[in-house]
Amino acid sequence: MTIRLEFWPTLAFVVMILSWIAFVLAFVLHKKPPSPPDAKRDPTSIIGIVLQGLSYAIVWMVRRVWFTPMLALPRYFDVVFAILTATLAIVSVWFCSKAIRTLGKEWSLAARVVEGHKLVTQGPYSLVRNPIYTGMLGMLLATGLAVSHWIGLVIAVAVFAIGTVIRVRSEERLLRETFGAEFDEYARRVPAVIPFVI
Repeated sequence: MTIRLEFWPTLAFVVMILSWIAFVLAFVLHKKPPSPPDAKRDPTSIIGIVLQGLSYAIVWMVRRVWFTPMLALPRYFDVVFAILTATLAIVSVWFCSKAIRTLGKEWSLAARVVEGHKLVTQGPYSLVRNPIYTGMLGMLLATGLAVSHWIGLVIAVAVFAIGTVIRVRSEERLLRETFGAEFDEYARRVPAVIPFVI
């Protein structure tokens, strides 16, 4: 069986793969300053991490034929989807890496508050309270647009949303306990994951 390469879906795929490399490197190569001991930790967030990881597995496994459009639409939609995919991927990588650098010693995979923890509200945290999850969602969508069957993308987004809600609630419970009214005021002003929405 021969695979006929479509230019725009192939371009979207290449940009998405390069963005994934940059995305992983942003986490792996981040030089985290020495972190003080944990003051509080919430292991519930691990469930959210697992679900978010599962969503990425779904979007890669429930896929369409490589280098083909997601839907049978007029040709100009291929261009629109390719531009959307590339933009989402590039912006998501930038947003995540900026958020990680802004957090500094406060960044952690699992929900925790360290001794001397500061409430970070600048940089990407002035747009959303959880910009790393925003970037992760962008990478999920970009991957889905580049390789997934539309059903796989819908299921993956639903699983990701559940995992993200678990993680956000876990982390924000710790922040609320630590910062009280200061965090409540920040949460009223700034949406959780999607800028200008929620």
